[in-house]
Amino acid sequence: MTTALDLIGETPLLRLTCLNADLPPGVELYAKAEWYNLGGSVKDRPALWMIRDGERRGLLRPGMRIADATSGNTGIAYAAIGAALGYGVTLALPANASPERRRTLHALGAALILTDPAEGMDLAIATIRQLVAREPERYFYPDQYSNPANPLAHYETTGPEIWRQTGGRVTHFVAALGTSGTFMGVTRCLRELNPAVRAIAVQPDGPYHALEGVKHMASTRLVPAIYDPAAPDAILEVSSEAAFAMARRLAREEGLLVGISAAANVAVALQVARDLHSGVVVTILCDSANRYLSERFWEEPGFEQGSGI
Repeated sequence: MTTALDLIGETPLLRLTCLNADLPPGVELYAKAEWYNLGGSVKDRPALWMIRDGERRGLLRPGMRIADATSGNTGIAYAAIGAALGYGVTLALPANASPERRRTLHALGAALILTDPAEGMDLAIATIRQLVAREPERYFYPDQYSNPANPLAHYETTGPEIWRQTGGRVTHFVAALGTSGTFMGVTRCLRELNPAVRAIAVQPDGPYHALEGVKHMASTRLVPAIYDPAAPDAILEVSSEAAFAMARRLAREEGLLVGISAAANVAVALQVARDLHSGVVVTILCDSANRYLSERFWEEPGFEQGSGI
């Protein structure tokens, strides 16, 4: 019998057909469609691993609430998994999180603490830590930025899936840095399978950006404890505008409505692929666009009505 939690993992690997037409012969570009997970994003994987790890260690017990800081997707994952397992969820997130994410969290029964968006995730993290410190017996704090179960989820699932789905041909892995769990876990797995695999991290081009959930590591006050700065072979930056443009392009040319961080990943992955003579580049489509459709960047002149009218 299949349960809701069985819907986490084993997501499709998509060849980006139109974007591949831009590439030299012998270069292929693929992306993992992570919105196929139960909660609709790549964050379902680490959320489940952290919750199960908390249960095994006796840190999460019946009657307790799961509490963490999130930009939205991890919170939705906690809320969906918590509902399936019977746990309440309390989340701190910046108040500029998209309306779609906030409504989804409310629908799943999560209690929200909205923090000043000017302070980004740093303030959300500080806020939830203060809450948990006041009532440690009431809350289980997975701490996605420090919990080794976060990258372990990707080491045990996402990485092996990419390896299997490419027939072991993957040569480059590209992923944005948020908690860094996806990047760290997949990179570790792929390098163990083939030390020649190159891992390219993606970050915004400055501290002030619109790439929700992605960190500019050089400017953040709270670098995730799970992040190893020696892990990336390269760190490439992407502007918010380039990510917006790629989101629109993926919709129009690939039929894929994806989120902003997913589009940022593809923009950098395409850049990496264009510089190769041969290779298989894989990146992550963190979530779909259904949590971003209220964003103004979709309103580029002509985009909302299409052509041929």
